[in-house]
Amino acid sequence: MKALMFGWEFPPHILGGLGTASFGLTRGMAMQPDMDITFCIPKPWGDEDQSFLKIIGMCNVPIVWRDVQMDYVRERLSKYMDPQKYYDLRDHIYADFSYRHVNDLGCMEFSGRYPDNLLEEINNYSIVAGVVARTEQYDIIHAHDWLTYPAGIHAKNVSGKPLVIHVHATDYDRSRGNVNPDVYAIEKNGMDNADHIITVSNLTRQTVIEKYHQDPSKVTTVHNAVEPLSQEILSIQDKKGVKDKVITFLGRITMQKGPEYFVEAAAKVLAKAPHARFVMAGSGDMMDQMINLAAMRNISDRFHFTGFMKGKQVYEVLKASDVYVMPSVSEPFGISPLEAMQCGVPSIISKQSGCAEILDYAVKVDYWDIEALADAMYAIITYPAMHKFLQEEGKKEVDNIKWEYAGQKVRRIYDQVLNK
Repeated sequence: MKALMFGWEFPPHILGGLGTASFGLTRGMAMQPDMDITFCIPKPWGDEDQSFLKIIGMCNVPIVWRDVQMDYVRERLSKYMDPQKYYDLRDHIYADFSYRHVNDLGCMEFSGRYPDNLLEEINNYSIVAGVVARTEQYDIIHAHDWLTYPAGIHAKNVSGKPLVIHVHATDYDRSRGNVNPDVYAIEKNGMDNADHIITVSNLTRQTVIEKYHQDPSKVTTVHNAVEPLSQEILSIQDKKGVKDKVITFLGRITMQKGPEYFVEAAAKVLAKAPHARFVMAGSGDMMDQMINLAAMRNISDRFHFTGFMKGKQVYEVLKASDVYVMPSVSEPFGISPLEAMQCGVPSIISKQSGCAEILDYAVKVDYWDIEALADAMYAIITYPAMHKFLQEEGKKEVDNIKWEYAGQKVRRIYDQVLNK
C-alpha cells in the first residue's frame, strides 16, 4: 500500500502539535510491513528521520524547466533527497510557470512556517503538488490539515486516486467561533472533495458534520496517541517538588488555549498555597496580555514565562512540574497532557478537549470554571495520595495509547475507501 501524504510540519522542526502528530502517525503506520509512505512538506531542513518514510520538500520540486548539471543538483539537494528525483520531477512539469518567481533550479521558495502570506504559500504548495502527483506512484492520497487540502484535491484530480483528509483542527477551534471565511472555504472544499474524512476526536467529528455539513458516514474518528519516550528523555533528571510545587501550562498562548483561565485560577490557588509556582511555557499573541494579567493579580513573583519550547526542553519543563494544566476552550485533541502523564505529571484538562474522550485518569473541568480548576490544582499539590494515584494510573493509561493502533485504524479506512 503506497500513500502520498501532504503535510506542513515534520520533526525536529515543528511549530505545534501538527508536526508531532504527523510523525507519530506515520511511524505507527510504517510498522505495517507493506506500508510505503511519501510525505511532502513545504521546506525540509535535511535532519528529518527518513528511516520509515520518504520526505519530499516542495521547495526542491521544479515547476520551471532549468538545464542544470547533475553535479550542481547534487551539491544543492543531496542533503534533502536523491538528486535523481529532481530530474524525475522535472520531467513532469505540467504547465508554463515561467511567470512565477523561482530560483536557479526552477523551484519556488517556502518559509516552512505560518507566514503572513500563508494563503499564497498554500496555493503555491498545491501548484507544486501537481508535479509530485504526476511523478509518484501511489494508491491513496492523505492530506493533513486545511493547509494541504488544495494539494490533496489537485493530486486527486490528476491521478483519479481517492483522497482522505485528516482534520487536526478546524477554524471553529482556532477562532472561538469567529471563523475566517477564506479558511472556512478551503476547509469545506477539502471535505466536500474527500472520499473520507478522519478527525482527531468525536468533538471535531461533530464540528465537521454540523458546521461543514458532511455526511456522518464519511467521517471517522482516529484519536491521536503518544510516542514512547526516548532514552535521552528518560535520562532527564526529575526535579519536581524540590522546594515549591510547580504548576505548568504548556502550549500556544492564544485565545483557543484558554491561558487567562490558568492565570485567574493561579491567583486563587496562591491565596491558599503561597508556596506554589506557575510556569507558562509557550508563545503567542496573548502573551503580553497574560504578563499584564499576572501583574494585575499581584502574582508576578510566582509566575514564570519561558517563551516557546520544543523537543527536549518540553520534557525538561514537564519533569520539573508537579501538575500540568490544559484549560483549552476548544481543543480538537491535545497531545501535551499525554506527554505530561508519560512523565508522571498529574494532569488537569478541559472537558472541551478531544483527549478527554480517551483519558480516565486526568482531572476534567469546564475551561470557564475557574473555581473548579483552582480546586483541582490545590488538591493535587496538597494531598500526596491523590498526586501519587494520578501519577501512577495516568502513566499506565497513556503507555497503552499507541500510534501503532492509530495507524491500524487509518489502514482500515484506506482499505474501506479503496474497496468501494
